[in-house]
Amino acid sequence: MSLYYFGNCRTEEQRAEMERLDAAGICLFCPEILRAHEKQQVLWETAHWMVTPNEFPYAGTRLHLLLIPKEHVTDLLDLSPAARADFWEVLGAVRERYGLSNYGLGSRNGDSRYTGGTIRHLHVHVLVGTGDEDTREQAEADEGAAPAAFTPVRMKFSSTPHRS
Repeated sequence: MSLYYFGNCRTEEQRAEMERLDAAGICLFCPEILRAHEKQQVLWETAHWMVTPNEFPYAGTRLHLLLIPKEHVTDLLDLSPAARADFWEVLGAVRERYGLSNYGLGSRNGDSRYTGGTIRHLHVHVLVGTGDEDTREQAEADEGAAPAAFTPVRMKFSSTPHRS
């Protein structure tokens, strides 16, 4: 089985990178690969998790981070108890470092063919949209200015193999 599910790619660039890695038998999210990847930057890590910006962020985000466990699993519940506990510490650190007062979390668990995912290695998305409170306050402060365009953040949570 491939480490990637190509049916959920969002861009040709993303597909090309996944095909390159898959042909080499490389899981991008395994720690030694992620640390050495030329584009994917590790911001920091703990004993069980790595934090990185998403190389292919979703439309409408001003911040799109990935929390990636060092254990190669496809479900949060398959993580070791220590990694599950450390997740909450990592999430708290993200909220504090980025001063987040609102954000979304997305985790796809199980077979990527059915979850909307692309990489068969668990990762949790931290998503902050461009329509957050600061953006609205700035728009209100700009008297007479047209409101900024708003793109809602969309994350796919289901798919069907061999269908778009």
